Amino acid sequence: MRILLVGAGGVGSAVVPIAARRDFFEHIVVADSKQDRAAAAAAKAGDARFSAIQLDASDRAAVVAALREHRCDVLFNAVDPRFTMPLFEAALEAGTHYLDMAMSLSRPHPRAPYELTGVKLGDEQFAKDAEWRAGGKLALVGMGVEPGLADVFARYAADHLFESIEELGVRDGSNLVVEGYDFAPTFSIWTTIEECLNPPVVWEDGRWRTTEPFSEPEVFDFPEGIGPVECVNVEHEEVLLVPRWIDAKRVTFKYGLGEEFIGVLKTLHKLGLDGTDKVRVGKEEVAPRDVVAASLPDPATLGERMRGKTCAGTWVKGTGKDGRPREVYLYHVVDNAWSMREYGAQAVVWQTAIHPVVALELVARGVWRGEGVLGPEAFDAVPFLDLLTEYGSPWGLREQTVTRAA
Repeated sequence: MRILLVGAGGVGSAVVPIAARRDFFEHIVVADSKQDRAAAAAAKAGDARFSAIQLDASDRAAVVAALREHRCDVLFNAVDPRFTMPLFEAALEAGTHYLDMAMSLSRPHPRAPYELTGVKLGDEQFAKDAEWRAGGKLALVGMGVEPGLADVFARYAADHLFESIEELGVRDGSNLVVEGYDFAPTFSIWTTIEECLNPPVVWEDGRWRTTEPFSEPEVFDFPEGIGPVECVNVEHEEVLLVPRWIDAKRVTFKYGLGEEFIGVLKTLHKLGLDGTDKVRVGKEEVAPRDVVAASLPDPATLGERMRGKTCAGTWVKGTGKDGRPREVYLYHVVDNAWSMREYGAQAVVWQTAIHPVVALELVARGVWRGEGVLGPEAFDAVPFLDLLTEYGSPWGLREQTVTRAA
């Protein structure tokens, strides 16, 4: 397998040392809009199987040309979701497989944004499913950690743990602290603003509906010493993916943001600094959100200042295979001290990076096969979870207290 990895930021640069320990691929071309950043990421491996090029992710023709020139079998999209469609369409045109971690962007309903869905996350990609099937290629969408591993957990629960699912909710939380900064997000602030300020989507009784940002707060107790964290509804791909393949009465995504983070996001929105349309400042035109992103530290550089753990997981409630009420939390925890020591990558970006690499290995070895636009739920979860453990990053399952009557 020959891979074009587009994006050498936090996640893209973390992919390199993870993939370097595996033998399922022939070559990875690391591409970025900044040649020096791509070169630095590729050099981290100290491996001739990696090379670097400069590439504009928004230039579909240039991406097609790069895929063909380097004889790539798959395009691995590791940039923020505003570039999803040009990359997705470039892979389709070039006749290669495709993988992303964030799907095509949503657009709120013009009249009732907090009640009805407009254009949903991934709608533009699923609309091209027939074209991908006709080309005989796989577009594996939403294959990071969340979405990605969380969806694999959902598939595993549906196949092996539950007879029927009443509610399935992704729950993400951490106790990470970044020393020396008053405010320093551990993941892309551009993406965080997008998913946190858009109307969250909930799947309920056979349909998708929306609600207000940061709604339905709950305190969730995270494992391995992280403890209780308040989580709120956030727009996320799992809610749009899981119901396509798994029967569940209700599906949600809740993120442990914290009161301070929510306050900052609300202020950015109030001031219009979350906007993506360019405004004129003197002689220059710039998008306010890009200014915010440029003003904050690069998440990939924060590892030495971070301490704590991050947890991604899927909580499932329903009727177990034995016909009795059951409630579980399937999870994956990464300790920042461990990921920095082992891979030189901070915990959040490393946790996001490992799962697409595992998925690509399964595709390369023919374990995961498919054509068209498919989410992680479309595949057998067991080979993925077994391989993740082989990579040295095991997952866990915690039985919860059943909170409903039998």
